[in-house]
Amino acid sequence: MPKLTTRRNREGDLAPLARLLADPDDLTLINPNAGQPFDPREWQEKWLGDLDDTSFYVLDEAGREVGFFALRVGIGPEVRHLTYVFLEESVRGGAGAELTALIEQAARDLGALSITLKVELDNAPARNAYLSAGYEELGRSNGMATMRRDLG
Repeated sequence: MPKLTTRRNREGDLAPLARLLADPDDLTLINPNAGQPFDPREWQEKWLGDLDDTSFYVLDEAGREVGFFALRVGIGPEVRHLTYVFLEESVRGGAGAELTALIEQAARDLGALSITLKVELDNAPARNAYLSAGYEELGRSNGMATMRRDLG
C-alpha cells in the first residue's frame, strides 16, 4: 500500500480532478448532480465555489494526484462537513484508515473540532472505513447515513 499525503488545492486547480473523474461513472459516484462530462467551471462555481470550501488532493508516493476530498464549514466554523471523497481504483482497498487520518488532520488544520459526512448505505467499504475510524452514525435517510466524529 503506497503512503498517501495531501496537498491543499489553494489555486482552485481542477485539472487533476478532471483527470480523476474522466469516467462518467466516477463522476456520478462523487456527485450525481454534476453535469457530464466534468466541467471545471461548473465545479468551481457550483460545487466548490463557497469561500469556506477547502479542497485537497490525495497524492501517492510519487506526488501524483490519486484522490480528492473537500471540507466545507458545517453547523459552525468548528464543524467541517466532508464532501466529494474520491480515490482512484489503484489505491482503493485498504486505504480507508490512511485516508480518514488524512481527512481528520486536514480538518484539524482548518480549526475543526468535529467532522460530519454522509455516506451511501450501499457503499459498505466507505461506511466501514468511517465506522472503524470512530465515526458514529447519527441517522439514516434516503439511502444515506449521516455520520460524525469528534476530533478531540
